[in-house]
Amino acid sequence: MTALGIIIFLVLIFLFMAIKVLNEYERAVVFRLGRIIDHKGPGLIILIPIVDRMVRVSLRTVAMDVPPQDVITRDNVSVKVNAVIYFRVMDPTKAVIEVENYLYATSQLAQTTLRSVCGQSELDELLSEREKINMELQEILDRHTDPWGVKVSMVEVKHIDLPTEMQRAIARQAEAERERRAKVINAEGEYQASTRLAEAAKILAQEPTALQLRFLQTLVEVAAEKNSTTIFPVPIDLLEPFIRKSKKVTDE
Repeated sequence: MTALGIIIFLVLIFLFMAIKVLNEYERAVVFRLGRIIDHKGPGLIILIPIVDRMVRVSLRTVAMDVPPQDVITRDNVSVKVNAVIYFRVMDPTKAVIEVENYLYATSQLAQTTLRSVCGQSELDELLSEREKINMELQEILDRHTDPWGVKVSMVEVKHIDLPTEMQRAIARQAEAERERRAKVINAEGEYQASTRLAEAAKILAQEPTALQLRFLQTLVEVAAEKNSTTIFPVPIDLLEPFIRKSKKVTDE
């Protein structure tokens, strides 16, 4: 191998070690002889071989699942709670030098925070005020991860696993609540119906003619049933005009 060939070979190795290409969502934190310089990228960057060392950091949002955690609520109910957190690196330099592994650290912090926040709440709050729990978790996690250059954008409690006996108790409570509402609605309907009937009775008492018209309308409805024989009592009030006319003719 000639000297020119050796030089070309060394140049190729130098370029291979010195030239790096970063994607749009990546940044490179560069250390030079152990001292941090700055983060570079995206695109083409040049490093000094042997002298420079690069650590890639992704800036994309990470969706991390928090494993189910055993939690004892404030009212002494044992449940299992899991969640998902969404976060991303805002400062690559801090994410590398302030914490050894920001992914692992964020995961562990999310687990302990989930147990702490859910343990300070009652079971009814966990089931009915989940949005409040999510906001509290997000605020705590974001505050603790900010020195690492990590931004927690969202936390969502995914599932709350209740004991079997507690599920049965909640089902009985829900059934009792539905029965109570049905009885209240039924009583309200009876009250409204009785009120309307009382109002109708007052109107009919003031207008005897209206009572007669209602009587005739009921007679038509009964006749429409196509019964062979219909026995219907005729009130004297309906025949009173004819009786008065008959008496008048007799008197004359």
